[in-house]
Amino acid sequence: MKIRICFAIVAATTMFAALPAAHSLDNGVARTPPMGWNSWNKFACKGLNEQVVRATADSIAANGMKDAGYQYINLDDCWQTGRDANGNITVDQEKFPSGLKALADYIHGKGLKFGVYTDVGTKTCAGRPGSIGHEYQDAKQYADWGVDYLKEDWCNTLPGQNAESSYTLMRDALAATGRPIVFSLCEWGKNKPWLWAGPVGNLWRATDDIQDCWECKRQWGGNGVVQIIDLMNGIESYSGPGHWNDPDMLEVGNGGMTTEEYRAHFSMWAMFAAPLLVGTDVANMSADTKSILLNRAVIAVDQDPLGQAGRRVKKDGDIEVWSRQLADGSRAVALLNRSANPLSIGVAWTDIGYPSSLRATVRDLWTDKEVRDKSDNYAAQVPSHGVVMVTIKPHE
Repeated sequence: MKIRICFAIVAATTMFAALPAAHSLDNGVARTPPMGWNSWNKFACKGLNEQVVRATADSIAANGMKDAGYQYINLDDCWQTGRDANGNITVDQEKFPSGLKALADYIHGKGLKFGVYTDVGTKTCAGRPGSIGHEYQDAKQYADWGVDYLKEDWCNTLPGQNAESSYTLMRDALAATGRPIVFSLCEWGKNKPWLWAGPVGNLWRATDDIQDCWECKRQWGGNGVVQIIDLMNGIESYSGPGHWNDPDMLEVGNGGMTTEEYRAHFSMWAMFAAPLLVGTDVANMSADTKSILLNRAVIAVDQDPLGQAGRRVKKDGDIEVWSRQLADGSRAVALLNRSANPLSIGVAWTDIGYPSSLRATVRDLWTDKEVRDKSDNYAAQVPSHGVVMVTIKPHE
């Protein structure tokens, strides 16, 4: 019986893949990149529990993060244990004694939104039950609980299972609930989701898992910040309102990088128009971490309503310049120094689509200093493994 069910799912998902696709999913959510918190990077499986999640919601509601735009409180893997006699997914009662409906109600009571995690395969990456064969049943359960965000992983898939059709099946299951739910595809960029996921999900992982390091050694697995930066280069045109390239969650505050590196990490994610999903213990974060995560000027770049992701316009060894057009016609520019030494980095107006004669105001988004009446170019001293992030706004 189990074998027949599995083959039926594969056949059904193959059928979905043949349907014509619109340019992008328009389910009314994620018109700017989602902002919030995810449990995995700090708490993983062992540390996840109801107390941690409630404390996180309390902190985000009170410490300025909610006002800055962070709204989703997302459980990652390990909240579920199995299925009951009717096939309904069951909650880990040791970790979540009040249940997920009560937890969702608590989070909603804080003016925040609630997210959960599942997997397209037979099991999640941590060995908990996946959603294959239960897509519509699980989607209805999530909606009944009050879920606002679903992340679906790509572990323990069947031989030959098709990514596009599998995720399309869950997209349709979520739509059938009638509840607006952000849909996050997490197949690690293995099947080039930017080519097909626009009409399927609100965001899709474009890279393998992030690690808390500037440039990870390959034996660690996953990617460091600079490796992800390289992977994001060239796919910016596939991103936009309601459908976003996702370079994975933030590591800011988890201890593996310097403050300068974390500042560069946060800046580049904003340049990418990436989801900003915090992955640290926000109830106990340092002043440096808080200052990074609450930089309203950098967040405004990430959340710019035009939704045009930044692109790399210059690379010379360890020197990079990235530019992003904003809705008011100005540019956000990141001067990135990947080297071990401080360097002077400049950007010419012609690099970012302006005539050299144009006069503009340059504002540094980390020091909050302005230089008026600049023309032709701008240059700054950039620390090792750091970034100078500016907006360049033409005079009226």
